[in-house]
Amino acid sequence: MTVILQAKNIEKYYGNKNNLTRALAGISFDIEAGEYVGVMGASGSGKTTLLNCVSTIDTVTAGHILIGGRDITEMRAETLAAFRRKALGFIFQDFNLLDTLTAYENIALALTILKTPPGEIDRRVLEMADILGIVGILPQYPYQMSGGQKQRVAGARAMITNPTLILADEPTGALDSKSARTLLESLQRLVRERGATILMVTHDAFSASYCDRIMFIQDGKLFYQLVRGSDNRKLFFDKIIEVISLLGGDSHDVA
Repeated sequence: MTVILQAKNIEKYYGNKNNLTRALAGISFDIEAGEYVGVMGASGSGKTTLLNCVSTIDTVTAGHILIGGRDITEMRAETLAAFRRKALGFIFQDFNLLDTLTAYENIALALTILKTPPGEIDRRVLEMADILGIVGILPQYPYQMSGGQKQRVAGARAMITNPTLILADEPTGALDSKSARTLLESLQRLVRERGATILMVTHDAFSASYCDRIMFIQDGKLFYQLVRGSDNRKLFFDKIIEVISLLGGDSHDVA
C-alpha cells in the first residue's frame, strides 16, 4: 500500500529553556492510503499537538512529517499554504461552516476557488452529498440544519477536493449519540467507497471503534497501537476500553 502520512521522530517543545514543556517526544508512525486511524490519549497527552503539527497549524521542533511524500516541515509559508488547500481536508468539532452560504455553496466553495468548471462542481457536490446522505439539505443554510447535518456538510466540504489526507478533530464532540453514529458511518463510507485516508483525534471509545487502527498517546509518546483487523465493532470497542483503563482515562459508553 502507498504510505500517505509519515511521522519521523517528531518532537515539540513549548516555552523557553527556563520553563520548557515537551508536548511530543520522538513519535514515529506511518499511515497508508485508505486507512481510518484514530488518536486517543488523556488530556495533555499530546494528541492535539500531534494533529496540529500534521495539519500545519503548528510546527515541529524536531523531526519530519511527510504527506504524500512531501516534507511539510521543510516547506516555506507560501508553498505550505498552497499545499494545505490542495492536500488536506479538515473536519472540526464546531463545524466551521459559513453562515451566509447554503450547504451546497459551503461544499462547492473550495472547487470554485480552484476554478473547477460549474458542471463538474455540480456533479461532484451531488455525488458527495449522496454518499453522506445530505442531498435534501443542500439548499439550506447552517441555521436550518441540525448539528449532525452540519457535520456531514463539513465532511463533504473536507472531501470535495479529493485531498490526500482528512484530519478530524473530535468531530462528534458536539453531537448527540444518533447524529454521532450517522456521521461515523458516513466517514466509514468515505473510506470504503472513495478511498479516503482519515486521521481522527477523539477522546471517545465509541467514535474510535469505527476506526481501522488506534494510536494511543501518553506523555507525548506513542504508548500503544491497536489494530481492528477482523474484529467487529463491539469487540474492538471492548479492546479500546481495556487500553484506556491502562492509561487511566475514561470514555463514552458504546451505543
